[in-house]
Amino acid sequence: MAIRFARSKSITHYVNKNLGFHGSCSLDSKKCSFMSSTIPPAMKRKTSLSDPDNLVASAARRFQSVKAGGRADYQLAPDNDREIQGLDFPGGRVAFTPKLRFLPESPEERVPCYRVLDDDGEPISSHGFEEVSEEVAVKMYSKMVTLQVMDTVFYEAQRQGRISFYVTSTGEEAINIASAAALHDDDIVLPQYREPGVLLWRGFTLQEFANQNFGNKADYGKGRQMPIHYGSRNHNYFTVSSPIATQIPQAAGVAYSLKMDKNNACVVTYFGDGGTSEGDFHAGLNFAAVMEAPVVFICRNNGWAISTPIEDQFRSDGVVVKGQAYGIRSTRVDGNDVLAVYNTIRVAREMAVTEHRPILVEALAYRVGHHSTSDDSTKYRPVDEIEHWKMVRNPVTRFRKWVERNGWWSETKEFELRKNVRNQLVQAIQVAEKTEKPPITDLFTDVYESPSSNLTEQEASLRETIKRHSQDYPSDVPI
Repeated sequence: MAIRFARSKSITHYVNKNLGFHGSCSLDSKKCSFMSSTIPPAMKRKTSLSDPDNLVASAARRFQSVKAGGRADYQLAPDNDREIQGLDFPGGRVAFTPKLRFLPESPEERVPCYRVLDDDGEPISSHGFEEVSEEVAVKMYSKMVTLQVMDTVFYEAQRQGRISFYVTSTGEEAINIASAAALHDDDIVLPQYREPGVLLWRGFTLQEFANQNFGNKADYGKGRQMPIHYGSRNHNYFTVSSPIATQIPQAAGVAYSLKMDKNNACVVTYFGDGGTSEGDFHAGLNFAAVMEAPVVFICRNNGWAISTPIEDQFRSDGVVVKGQAYGIRSTRVDGNDVLAVYNTIRVAREMAVTEHRPILVEALAYRVGHHSTSDDSTKYRPVDEIEHWKMVRNPVTRFRKWVERNGWWSETKEFELRKNVRNQLVQAIQVAEKTEKPPITDLFTDVYESPSSNLTEQEASLRETIKRHSQDYPSDVPI
């Protein structure tokens, strides 16, 4: 027996892409049939998580909920003229079965990982992939190299004591740049703290990065945040916030506001595997699913939540399966494969915007660098493991091989790019260091339209303290 439902809007074009979005299926010109998980086992055909044609269709996840463009119709189709008894319960009809059955704790096979290029930069298949142009490919590679050099220079600056803190994106350059390239400029980004490449792609300058890290008066945050807590209204990039996973429910809310305003854009939020252990992750996904908000959740599963390995985080098959539990179409992608990430986010964005639905993407990309400059990852993971991912599975090296094979890159261009980026960064750091710090007044502004009485008292008290102990106050901060 099968449940049948009428297709909604333009879903056909997207789910036929070979991305393995869980909760989707292949559609013909009129209807799609799929097997219900509540049908007695003897009446079910065998399905595979790795076969997109057998995946449970997204309309079933909401049953009778109102969808953009119409209501998903469903009914029980009789099998051998015998009516199957069921319960008409809020949320949809549930079939009865005389057999006690528990859902397994995990599927027999792990959800497959979508990729386009192998470790040597060779395409493994052309199925369902839209080739990128030379212009886009060269820009993506150039930005990946720029991000790599920027991380090296700022990391060195922190070790020299010139800035207080830094976080690198080493090993995750592909997720940064490829996802940014697949988005539109009016899409709103709520980052975690390892996505400076998204800002870089959107035009944030090296000088602007330096100003934030040095906390001078040109910093848009006015020196109130730690280094790497970037933000830019001009680039639709929310300011980084240190607390883990708080951006996830916020992203769902922002996406719902875009839907209410009928904006042709979506929200994209990034988080690590450790963030999925926070309650905010579950609240955010559930809200987005129920309200059908156009948001793309991108989980950077890099294997380590600081020093906690993923096997100590959860027993599920990674993060991708958690989306389906909340009724969210989900997929898993090789986070070290630029073309795979680009294609995945491009399709995910299109589905989110045109169908008004959330999408969950789990990108697998090992964190090669330390968690931050306050961390020494060799204390909790073997050095040879780190070196393997750095040398053998380097996303920058892999994409360079593909770009060079197409005749779009050379050793000369590589040398010139790295030299120029490093020179620009050194100059940006010198300018940022010499730029005056924000005035003390900025500690008390931008919260209320008019300062409250307690803030006024605190400012007066601080100024009196500075006056009494002027020798202990930094000379480069204007009073």
